[in-house]
Amino acid sequence: MHLRNRQGSHVDPVPFFVVVGLAFMVLLSFGPLYGQALGLSLEIAIGLSAALFAVVAIGAFYRQVWTFCPETAGCVPSAVRAERLFYLIPILTVILIALAVPLVVG
Repeated sequence: MHLRNRQGSHVDPVPFFVVVGLAFMVLLSFGPLYGQALGLSLEIAIGLSAALFAVVAIGAFYRQVWTFCPETAGCVPSAVRAERLFYLIPILTVILIALAVPLVVG
């Protein structure tokens, strides 16, 4: 799949698909459960989770595809990008555990 930014340049689709996939996984896994815990019906909780997912997907497309400038991608050294990635892994792990704790305890 070839994604293009607003200037028509090709953009790597992998970061966009990773963000959208993670958003889908988290929002549609935990969203309905938290919605029901807050007293919403299952249908409304799923609908709100899907709507929030659509907003996140549109935001990710705008940020990582539409306004992305491939010429500046090489400005950040790969060591810095790898370091950011390794810092992000424990942060995402803590967020997932924090999301799961109220559902296990309650």
